[in-house]
Amino acid sequence: MKRLKLIKKYIDFYKSKNHEEIPNYPLVPENDPTVLFTTAGMHPLVPYLLGQPHPSGKRLVNVQRCIRTQDIDEVGDEFHHTFFEMLGNWSLGDYFKKEAIEYTFEFLTKILKIPKEKLAVSCFVGDETAKKDTESAKTWESLGIQKERIAFLPKENNWWGPAGATGPCGPDTEIFYWNSKEKPTKKFNPEDKKWIEIGNDVLMEYYKDEKGRYNPAKQKSVDFGGGVERTITLLSNLKDDYMSDSFLPIIKEIEKISNKKYTENKQTTKSMRIIADHLKASVMILADNITPSNSERGYVLRRLIRRSIKYGRNLDIKNFTHKIAEPVFKIYRDYENLQRNKDKIINELKKEEERFQETLENGIKMFEKISKTKKAISGKDAFLLYQSYGFPIEMTIELAKEKNIKANEKEFNEELKIHQEKSRTATAGKFRSGLADSGKETTKLHTTTHLLHAALRKVLGTEVQQKGSNITTERLRFDFSFPRKLTEKEIKEVEDLVNKAIKDELPLNSEQMSPEQAKKTGALGFFEHKYGPVVSVYTVGNKNNIFSKEICTGPHVKNTKELGKFKIVKEEASSSGIRRIKAVVE
Repeated sequence: MKRLKLIKKYIDFYKSKNHEEIPNYPLVPENDPTVLFTTAGMHPLVPYLLGQPHPSGKRLVNVQRCIRTQDIDEVGDEFHHTFFEMLGNWSLGDYFKKEAIEYTFEFLTKILKIPKEKLAVSCFVGDETAKKDTESAKTWESLGIQKERIAFLPKENNWWGPAGATGPCGPDTEIFYWNSKEKPTKKFNPEDKKWIEIGNDVLMEYYKDEKGRYNPAKQKSVDFGGGVERTITLLSNLKDDYMSDSFLPIIKEIEKISNKKYTENKQTTKSMRIIADHLKASVMILADNITPSNSERGYVLRRLIRRSIKYGRNLDIKNFTHKIAEPVFKIYRDYENLQRNKDKIINELKKEEERFQETLENGIKMFEKISKTKKAISGKDAFLLYQSYGFPIEMTIELAKEKNIKANEKEFNEELKIHQEKSRTATAGKFRSGLADSGKETTKLHTTTHLLHAALRKVLGTEVQQKGSNITTERLRFDFSFPRKLTEKEIKEVEDLVNKAIKDELPLNSEQMSPEQAKKTGALGFFEHKYGPVVSVYTVGNKNNIFSKEICTGPHVKNTKELGKFKIVKEEASSSGIRRIKAVVE
């Protein structure tokens, strides 16, 4: 099955079940500081899962582009990807377990024509905090899934959330597809690799409170997620995502440039997969106006581009990134932001590849220096080359082999594991500390970003646009477009404007309207991407004194008097043409 055909079938099916299609949101979350990138279809919907009414109603559907970086070192097998698309549908306090499972089953068996004999499911087994999910299992049985094909598993397998320390959570029920020419086993064994997960219904029926108790949720919600790439692969009777139409044109271009076959040997296959995955993800990130840098999103982008260049060495290719990007524009011709920014994307790839060639040469010089005085390359030295010069361990081993010395791969892996654990902890902390838990302090600081954005535009001019933000319970960080350092006078003017808005005790009001109406009223928003038919517009102030007006998903305080005194702690450069402010409310 082709990508666009699958997406159309999915959206059309859920529309027939009275779901409203919502936008495919940008990879950089708008007005959401919780993570660097949109990581799942439900990510932009967190405020609505927490109970805020969605402007498009209680039944929603979309396909969402996502970036996940926690598995970046796993890319190279058949199915791990940095960029992927997710099919998603939601019920926000409307239908629940029975209807959700019935819809999922109908889509898989009636629309995608998957025989039910090739399906199995898992449900939550229950523990001391939450009951066994027998309701889901009975629903599956009523649809014709045999008892032997239903496995009950613990929380680590069949539970979602909460995203933060508190919030909505609940059991999930996962659907598996038998991906083998052999006859499916009568009994479902979740450990059998021939059973591949094809989708997952998260059933949020609990709310975890500050004391760690799981209470019945006031709003019961459903979140379905299914990977586009994996579904296409399975429906096409393939074992490898890179052979599906989401990747094959890119692989063919790599074959053409390198004059090597994808199946030539394990190293070639792995190198081509990494290059295809990383350059596709890089093109998508560049299309959302991120450029390579040494911090946060820009660093992720730089790492992806440079990692693909390093693996290009295995194929004896150079100056190739912009050529391999070309098929991405054809595969995703439905993404307007890709086509619109094509020239810019190609130029950025060329520039970054030129920059990295210099770093690569410096890294080789460092290797020469290390190897002159040592009979072996230690794990610490190998990790230094990896972290400072972007050398994968394979490259260090290869260079060491040429010198007839060994590189300590085991010690390197131990160093890498420590580094990855720190990164994962930091990422998890970032998610927990943001809007996911809608705490009092994060709500106050999020509202303050509206005031700061408006004040910056009043002082510096309307060319100022928000480019990102991050919020913890202690401070806000706000990135915006501006070409130079702010003067002390400008910083004070911004501070004074925000504090005056707080002192004036301005109310916050939310209105629902079309994106066109929002634009006409002067509301700020990312108008280059598609919104749904209705958006939420938050206004700070009243008719006689409107301080700020933005499209946003919340949460917000009711009046600026709740915020406290605003103070800018630091103003600095974030990347080229982007400034960063760190601020607090006391």
